[in-house]
Amino acid sequence: MPAVSVEHLAKSYEGAEAVKDVAFEVDEGEVFALLGPNGAGKTTIIEILEGFRKRDSGQVDVLGYDPADPATSRELRERMGVVLQELAVEPFLSVRQALARNAGYYPNPRSVDEVIQLVGLAEKADDRVKSLSGGQQRRLDLGLGIVGNPSLLFLDEPTTGFDPSARRGAWEVVRALTGGGTTVVLTTHYMDEAEALADRVAVINAGRIVAEGATESLGGRDVGESTIRFRIKAGATSSLPVPAKVLQNGVYEIKTDREIEVLAALTNWALRENVDVVGLTVERLTLEDVYLRLTGFEPDAEAPSLGTGNT
Repeated sequence: MPAVSVEHLAKSYEGAEAVKDVAFEVDEGEVFALLGPNGAGKTTIIEILEGFRKRDSGQVDVLGYDPADPATSRELRERMGVVLQELAVEPFLSVRQALARNAGYYPNPRSVDEVIQLVGLAEKADDRVKSLSGGQQRRLDLGLGIVGNPSLLFLDEPTTGFDPSARRGAWEVVRALTGGGTTVVLTTHYMDEAEALADRVAVINAGRIVAEGATESLGGRDVGESTIRFRIKAGATSSLPVPAKVLQNGVYEIKTDREIEVLAALTNWALRENVDVVGLTVERLTLEDVYLRLTGFEPDAEAPSLGTGNT
């Protein structure tokens, strides 16, 4: 049985459809990311799964429970962790006190000291919440979500406000949780975060899922044209074995759907002719490229070009 199962989910506000016939499943122990622009419906879906908002129609099963059923809400919440976008902790509590209080709500919580170490707040353990920086408060948010040792964890924009090192640390915490069997449902606007953490993603636009699949294959990004770029050190006299465009910055660029053949020809030529090929890269569509395409982003054709590389 999947950890989360959603079928024909719908929700409207004052006649406006926010969620339209949404269906997906989340397997036990996987990280599933919901991606979409603001207003796409992903927050509504998450709140329905968490039991904080009622659906209009459809079937929803979370860890074997209907989150809308008040008779089983306590059992569900004892197995579920939630990391919200905003901290909801009394500012005069210390980090340790806030975590210890939340731990008391669960039957088999993690050690408070272990959680403090995991989220990188050991030096702030006895500081009051109000004295924490924004990034430190987000770390505490994460700690509050995992201290109950949940079977299912909802992460809503978990690393907003984190510096790069703190983000990587949070990713390691999530990987450790899933390694222990925890299921994670994630929302994020960071495509690198989704790519680093998610086993599968669903892209939501205007209340509907427009694509779902593994990050490496979403939207066909694992097939089709790729771009090969490289430089050649000065002094090479023999011509390239394949046609290539020379960009303004001296980089050679080849677009092809036969990258293995092209790479073989290029590398064999470089070895045979003793040519130094520098900075060789092979790129397909990025997850961000696919996301923007699926959500209807159209670049401004009149905007000035800032270069030929990916941004």
